[in-house]
Amino acid sequence: MASEGAAELAALLARAADGDQAAFQDFYNRTSAKLFGIILRILAERGEAEDVLQEVYVTVWRKAAEFDAARASPVTWVATIARNRAIDRLRARAVRPQAPMEDAIDMADTSPNAEQLLAASGEAALVHRALASLEPRHAAAIRSCYFEGVTYETLAEREGVPVGTLKSWVRRGLIRMKAGLSAAEGSA
Repeated sequence: MASEGAAELAALLARAADGDQAAFQDFYNRTSAKLFGIILRILAERGEAEDVLQEVYVTVWRKAAEFDAARASPVTWVATIARNRAIDRLRARAVRPQAPMEDAIDMADTSPNAEQLLAASGEAALVHRALASLEPRHAAAIRSCYFEGVTYETLAEREGVPVGTLKSWVRRGLIRMKAGLSAAEGSA
C-alpha cells in the first residue's frame, strides 16, 4: 500500500487502540481480504482459514496499542500476525499418533534398562567410575537421560537451563567418558 494508505491504517489502529470500534471496523474492511488470502494459501481449507482470520482480528484488537509504525507498516504487522497464526494452526493439526492415557498402564516395558544391561555385561563398574570422574551436573544428566529415560526437554526444565545447554553437558560428558574408558582399556 502507498504510504498515504499506510498512514491512514496506522491512524485507524491508533484509534482502535483507544477502543474506537468504528475505526477497527474500517481497518478490518480495508485489510481482511488480503489477510484472508494469506491464511487461505497456508491452510488451504476455507472454514479453518475463516476461524484463523477471526483469531487474528481478536489479536489485532487486543494488541493495537503495541503497533509501532517505525518498525513496520500496518499491513506488514497484521500480515505477520496472520501468517504466524496460520502456521501455528497448521502445526497444531499435524497428525500425531496418540493413544489414550489409560492405555499406558497396560503397556509395561519388559526390556531391561541401560543399567541392567551394563550390569549383566560386567561393565557397570567401569561406567560408574567414568561417570564419577565427570563434573556432577554432567554425570547426573547422563544418568537421567540414559539410565532413567528422562527426555532432554524434561531434564532441561528441571535443571532450569536451555535444552541446548543440557545436550552440551551430555555430549561433553560422553566424550570424556569415552576417553576415560579407552584409557582404561589401554592400560588393562
